[in-house]
Amino acid sequence: MKKLLTAFIFLPSFLFSQQDSSAVKPDTVIHHWHAGGTAGLNFAQASFTNWAGGGVNSLSGQALFSGCVSYKKDSTSWTNSLDLAYGILQQGFNGSVRKTDDKIDFTSLYGRYAFKKVWYYSALLGFKTQFSPGFNYYGDTAKTLISDVMSPAYTLLAIGLDYKPSDKFSLFMSPVTGRITFVESPTLADQGAFGVKKAETDSAGHITRHGEHVRYEFGGYVRIQYKAEVVKNVTVTGRCEFFSNYLKDPQDVDVNMQMLIGMKVNKHITVSLSMQAIYDNDITISVDKNHDGIVDDKGPRLQFSQILGVGVTTKF
Repeated sequence: MKKLLTAFIFLPSFLFSQQDSSAVKPDTVIHHWHAGGTAGLNFAQASFTNWAGGGVNSLSGQALFSGCVSYKKDSTSWTNSLDLAYGILQQGFNGSVRKTDDKIDFTSLYGRYAFKKVWYYSALLGFKTQFSPGFNYYGDTAKTLISDVMSPAYTLLAIGLDYKPSDKFSLFMSPVTGRITFVESPTLADQGAFGVKKAETDSAGHITRHGEHVRYEFGGYVRIQYKAEVVKNVTVTGRCEFFSNYLKDPQDVDVNMQMLIGMKVNKHITVSLSMQAIYDNDITISVDKNHDGIVDDKGPRLQFSQILGVGVTTKF
C-alpha cells in the first residue's frame, strides 16, 4: 500500500523530470511557472435583546483558500491546485460549536501535447479529505459520528486525454482510472461507511472481524472544469466529476458537482455563493424524520450544500 501511494504522489514529478530541462537556462525556467490564488474570511452574526419576535444569538465564520501553481512550456502543461475550506457555527452563548464546511481538495494534472493544439495526453492525481470529525445532531447535545479526518479520504489516479481550448475550460476524459477510498476511523469502518466492507458479527452481535479500512475501484472518469468572469466583477468557477466503477454496477455513476460564484464589491470585500451536489451509491445516508435519535430510513441519496457569505478576500 505504501509503495502504491508513493507512486501516486510522485508520478507527476517523475513525468515532469523526463523533460529536457537541461537545455533551458536556469534564469528562464521560472518564467514558465505561474502561481496565484485567493484567501478569504466570511462572517455572519445575529444578536437579539428583548426582541418580541424571538430569535437565537448566533455567530459563524468560514475560511477559504484556493491556490494554483502551473507550468506551461512548448508541448508541456502541468497544473497543481489546492482548495481548502472550513466553517463553524455557534448558536446561543452556551451552545456547542458545529461545523458548517470542511474540505481539503488537491489536484495535479500533467499533460503533453497530443494533436490539434487543444488535446493533451494527460495524467491526473487527486486527493480529497477533511480537517475534523463530522456529526449528525439530535436535539441540543446528542450526536453521532458520520465522518472524520481520513474517513473518508479519496485518492484518484487517471490517465487519458485533456481537451483544453482555453484557460477557461478543460474537459478531461480517462478510460483508465484507479480510485482508493480510505476509512481510517475504526467506528466508521466497522459500519461499512463509504463503501468499505463492514464488520462481521456472530449471533450475539459480537464483532468477529472488524471492517476494512480501504476500498479499491477501477473504472472510467470524466472531469469538466470552467472558470471565467461572466460579467464585470462576477466570477464563476465550476467543476463536474463523474466516475463509473467497471468492476461493480458500472451504471451507478458517482457524481460530484461544485460551483462557486464570487461577486466583488470592492478591492477586498466579496460576496460568495458556493454550492455542491454529490451522489454516490456507496454512501449510505441515515434519515431521522422525527429528530429523536432513531434512524427511520437509510440509503444512497442526493447530497446538497449551499453557503452564502460576505467577507474579506485577498488575491495573490
